[in-house]
Formats: sequence, C-alpha cells, structure tokens
Amino acid sequence: MRIAISGASGLIGSALATALTGDGHEVVALVRREPRRAGEVRWDPMAGTVDTAGLAGCTAIVHLAGANIGQGRWTATRKQLLRDSRVRGTATIARAAAELATPPKVLVCGSAIGFYGDSGDRSLDEDAPGGQGFLADLVRDWEAAADPARAAGIRTVHARSGLVVARGGGAFAPLFPIFRAGLGGRLGSGRQYWSFIALQDEVAALRFAIDTDSLSGPVNLTAPEPATNREITAALGRVLRRPALAPVPAPVLRLALGGLATEVLSSQRVRPKRLLAAGFTFTHPTIDQAISAALDPAQPGPGPRSRNRA
Repeated sequence: MRIAISGASGLIGSALATALTGDGHEVVALVRREPRRAGEVRWDPMAGTVDTAGLAGCTAIVHLAGANIGQGRWTATRKQLLRDSRVRGTATIARAAAELATPPKVLVCGSAIGFYGDSGDRSLDEDAPGGQGFLADLVRDWEAAADPARAAGIRTVHARSGLVVARGGGAFAPLFPIFRAGLGGRLGSGRQYWSFIALQDEVAALRFAIDTDSLSGPVNLTAPEPATNREITAALGRVLRRPALAPVPAPVLRLALGGLATEVLSSQRVRPKRLLAAGFTFTHPTIDQAISAALDPAQPGPGPRSRNRA
C-alpha cells in the first residue's frame, strides 16, 4: 500500500512509518518545508494547502500532526496554536483527500481521550458523551474538521489516543529520568485514572484501523485496563527498582504547568470497546508490560524531535 502520514517525524508517526516500510509499504511523509527527498510532499496546514499530486495513489492517509500539548504553559496564545494546528490541519487534510480524483479508502485522524473530560472513576467507551473543558471542546472541533472526508465517502477513523508509554517522547518521557533518580511519586491525589497505551500497541492499533473496514468514527486507543496515577507511579518505581515516594501536590503542579495541570490531574477511565470488538489484541496490556516495553533497548527509542506532533 501507499500510505501518507502527517507528523511522520514525531514519536508515533516515525514509529508507524518505520513499521510500515519494514513490511514493504510505501510511506509518503507530509512536510511543512520544501521536500528534500523522494517520498516527501509539501503541505501548509495554516494556509490550507497540500500538494495533492503527491497524494495520488495513496490507499490511506494517517493524520497525526499537531502542536505539542505538553509543551509550555497554556497561555491564550498557546491554546490558540493548539487549536489551529489541529482543527485547521485536519480540515486541510480532509479537503485534500476529498478532492483527489481517486480518494483514499481511509483517513485515520489522530485524536485524544481528552474528549471525555474529567470523568472521575466512571468507565468510558466510545459511546460516552463528551466532557467539558479546553481539551474536550478542542477534540470536538478537531474531529468535526474531518467532515469533508466523510462527506466524500472516505471511511474516517478518529484515533482517540491515551497516554503513550514511550521513552522517546509523550507524557512518559520526562517521568523516566525522574523515577530513575529516585525522585518520582504520585501527582496530586494519585486517584485519577490515566488511560495509557504502549507505543508498540499504538502503532499496531493505527495499522489495524487502516486495515479494518468495520472501524469508523471514534476509536479509543488505550490499554484494556486503565490504571490510576498512584498505580502507574508505583509501577514505574517497581520496574525501575527505585522508590516512588516523592508526591507532587496539586498546587505545585498548577503553579508549574498552568492550565495543563488541569489535564494532568483529571481522571479518564477509558476502555477500547471498538478495538476489542473488532478483534484487536494488545501485546502490552498492563502498565508494567508497557513500561518494560518502553525500556527495552530493542524497541523504538528517542526519534527526531518534531514540533508537528502532540
């Protein structure tokens, strides 16, 4: 297959591209600069333009680009950048896909479990209503921006990812050195649920979404059994063989992270109902397995830094 990926230099995009090319697929990387090599196609999400000639013949488009959620304090300017990079970027990709003479069979758009808001210990699947807050509102608009592709008859999947467990980026990357130093501990009360997924399972689930015709709409990319922050930090200490006794109080997090602290302290107990019903099998379903996989030298490590991927 010929598959286009936006955000192909980010944590998930680079791992996905490596897996696909390793299995003999042709990967087209959407880049915001002038292409430097074969297999790159120029796009400008803010201007709403794509070199659609470079997308010809693509069976699938995987859209993963977006400004980093965890980078910097959530000032009004930062929030606008987060919104524009996702909503305008998705609209640009969806319109380009719809305008192709032969559209792709599937558009897989990165999304987030932030859609559900802070929901305590309620168990959530794809049928749960959206929550409240900045991220919940953003995800609603982000997913709606793909409407042009849906209207053109393209099967559209919204991959609502949880916290990706990886040493090369994402929410867990800064935790590993802290816990290795013996300085880690629960964040806030520790009772909030963190719905996680191993990077290897994230990549496998995205490929499953490409290949599985029955999947469309929102699909949760989270491990089957979410864990609380207290359980996850205990697992980090256990796997790394370090104490995990240094809690970070909520007021300190709010001072350090601003608006992002609200999301770190919020609870989302999300389950992957649609993935499981479609027959997907997780390789690293528990948090101990996901952490161990992230630390395995044979698994993908830190990739090139990118400002394109959340």
